[in-house]
Amino acid sequence: MKRIIGLLTLFLPMTLVCCKSEKPVGENPFFAEWETPYGVPPFDRIAPEHFLPALERGMSLHDAEIDAITSNHDEPSFENTILAYDNSGAMLSQVALIFDMLCAAENTPELEKIQVEVAPLLTAHADKIRLNEQLFERIKAVYDRRTTLGLDAEQLRLVEKTYRSFVRAGALLDAQQKARLKEINGELALAAVKFANNIRSENNRFVMMLSSDELDGLPANVRELARERAAQLGQKDKYAFTLQKSSLIPFLTYSTKRERREEIYKAYLNRCNNGDEFDNKQLINDFIRLRTEKARLLGYPSYAAYVVDDQMARTTDAVYGLLDEIWTPALERAKGELADMEELFRKDYPEGEFASWDWWYYAEKLRKQEYALDEEMLRPYFSLENVQTGIFFLANRLYGITFRPVVVPLYHPEAVAYEVLDADESHLGILYFDFFPRDGKSQGAWCGNYVEQSFDGEGRRVAPVVSIVCNFTRPTANTPALLTLDETETLFHEFGHALHFLFHDVRYRGLSEVEGDFVEMPSQLMENWAFEPELLRQYAVHYRTDEVIPQYLIDKLRRSRLFNQGFMTTELIAASLSDMDIHSITEYEPFDPMAFEREALTDRRGLIPQIEPRYHYPYFSHIFDGGYAAGYYFYTWAAVLDKDVFEAFRESGDLYNKKVADDLRRKILARGGSADGMTMYRDFRGKDPDKRPMLRSRGLWTDPEPADSLSGKASAAAPRVGRARTDARR
Repeated sequence: MKRIIGLLTLFLPMTLVCCKSEKPVGENPFFAEWETPYGVPPFDRIAPEHFLPALERGMSLHDAEIDAITSNHDEPSFENTILAYDNSGAMLSQVALIFDMLCAAENTPELEKIQVEVAPLLTAHADKIRLNEQLFERIKAVYDRRTTLGLDAEQLRLVEKTYRSFVRAGALLDAQQKARLKEINGELALAAVKFANNIRSENNRFVMMLSSDELDGLPANVRELARERAAQLGQKDKYAFTLQKSSLIPFLTYSTKRERREEIYKAYLNRCNNGDEFDNKQLINDFIRLRTEKARLLGYPSYAAYVVDDQMARTTDAVYGLLDEIWTPALERAKGELADMEELFRKDYPEGEFASWDWWYYAEKLRKQEYALDEEMLRPYFSLENVQTGIFFLANRLYGITFRPVVVPLYHPEAVAYEVLDADESHLGILYFDFFPRDGKSQGAWCGNYVEQSFDGEGRRVAPVVSIVCNFTRPTANTPALLTLDETETLFHEFGHALHFLFHDVRYRGLSEVEGDFVEMPSQLMENWAFEPELLRQYAVHYRTDEVIPQYLIDKLRRSRLFNQGFMTTELIAASLSDMDIHSITEYEPFDPMAFEREALTDRRGLIPQIEPRYHYPYFSHIFDGGYAAGYYFYTWAAVLDKDVFEAFRESGDLYNKKVADDLRRKILARGGSADGMTMYRDFRGKDPDKRPMLRSRGLWTDPEPADSLSGKASAAAPRVGRARTDARR
């Protein structure tokens, strides 16, 4: 997972966080001003026991602030209503943000227990405010007069976004409907906590212990990591493989033991689908039942329609139009890839049947055959330290910013922190890195805030505290952490999110977030530089010999850039379609999630059995506990934008063009959600986004006249992102 959205940040942008129970309790650090370097949270003093009292006090203070707004007898104005509301709840937001981030990065049994207790409390608190009739009357009064108040563009957008957020939260419902909506929201909040904790438990309980004679094909560093993990588990003469991607993917890629590849991959695929205490299928039914009912209460035919209405796409037709356009050529390309691999497979298993757990292994063999390229020959050039250096170099080259290690409180000993300095050496923010897997950490990779960018009462910018959290391959006793190409790309991706947070210069908290299908653009954009030859020569240096990556390897990387794209695109779009399908249900009836998925992807769309969707429902954290419900398509929609932004650099003749980078920062990255995504995009690019660079990047550019926009209309003109006017699924 490239980005996770927090569960409990009810008044915050979509972000993510945790603490050790052995820390001294003492005075609650949330009840006093932090005297920490750069305003970072005092992780050295925060203990799990502090969260519930701090959240309760935060809710109480927030209630008082809302009461002050509703009891004001002056005519509602931008200042006494909209701005007052935007400034309210600061303490609650800060505590909830830290709690949420820690529960993803460094969870403990104590925190899990608190999660279950506070999730419905925070949800009820949010509902009490969003369904407060007196507060909404004042907000509506300002909204109705918004064009006569002399507001500037950002103030006007804040008024409109605030009003719309209340309407979408149920402000126009009657008393009975509001009561039911509160019940639904409380149940959904608790279901999300249970879903996430079940996945974490499943990930932690599976270990495949192997003896030394079962390691054929595995590179030395993979064996060493497995040996060290087994030793940690008390098995000194064994080798432990887990469901963490840094363990799973290398095993699937290199192990010659097909039966063992099948064992570990099936364990991964069947997480939370085993009919035990961690089974998530009933929770999935609960999610869909409750979300469908919520959408109908709010006037939408489905939860997907409710979600998409607030995004750039606006309609589910527009989403399906994009996904369907990519699905067929991607699947056909994947079938071609399969045919090539089956030739190799038949040499090993003349009578066998190629299965999904064979894909990584034979794809790697095919890459060696077609491009004489072995990822293991590349990894020595991609040490974690080198990749991080390359990212810092890129950020400096584009934006002039620099990074300086600092000593600050850490929430875990493995985390590291940097002060980020702007081009004029002013303080821009703090950036934490947390790279390696551990039992208390959720899977995947994400970026979030511990402290949001804001402005204090005297108009001074409060710098953000940002964190990148990953689950990368650990170093061993003999080698540093050597990243795969996917891990390298992931770090560039998450760093793009970090830059977006760090560059924020937004006046109002309510305008900090962009639309969900725009939010992945800054992160995916950074991936475009990861393997550019000039940048590779800056950071891809052999960790032992200090040799810069040779040109012949760069050439091989470039020639193989479309390798396996059919598979990668198909598994991505499959997950996006299954997400949209399950959230497009208009009338809930109890169902088997796995049967629903098979019908949607295999029976109806022809997904081949050798490819699994990127996520099956029982562990699809993005859409059930991560805030991407009916939104996994965000990555694909944003890909149209990020590839077209990169074209702006290409068209300039300089991939590090400072003017283009400055325009990007000023017109998009610094603005948060102070304008809608398409307005900001057009302001930067001077035109609508072109879909062709995205299609080319996936090897899918075959039609000389593709659909010209995300609405699916064909034209000879340059393709543009548009909006469909109707939604047939309503």
